[in-house]
Amino acid sequence: MNTPSTIEHRLNDLIEIARDGKAFYEEAATKVKDAELSALFTRIAGVKARIVTSLSAAVAASGGTPAEHGTLVGSMQQFYGKVRAAFGDTGYGYVAELEESEDRLLGAFKEVLKENDLPPAVRQDVTQWLPEVQECHNVMRARKHAMKAA
Repeated sequence: MNTPSTIEHRLNDLIEIARDGKAFYEEAATKVKDAELSALFTRIAGVKARIVTSLSAAVAASGGTPAEHGTLVGSMQQFYGKVRAAFGDTGYGYVAELEESEDRLLGAFKEVLKENDLPPAVRQDVTQWLPEVQECHNVMRARKHAMKAA
């Protein structure tokens, strides 16, 4: 049986990964030269911000303390994206690394939903975000494949 601290931990994992994505998208939006790509990154950063806000409220409502930072893995992905961009791989480099970030968030959401004993309110909070997480993932995957083929 999950304890409140286990549920808090799982939700905080999602918050941290979404926060990583938000920061990475915001930075990438300022670095790419393509206005359409920058607008896409800004839009997806907004989705990540809403996820962080919503899940943070869920953690707080359950009496827990919402995560306030991202993860080391997210920082490393962001750094690698910067390195690729520094060597002239600005558009595709950011898209490829951001798609990896989307893989990570989608996987984390699916893992949380595999829990059999999630409280109904927590399951609802996570489930309501899954379509948007999946859509962001699909958009970035399609963009990566299109850029790679070009």
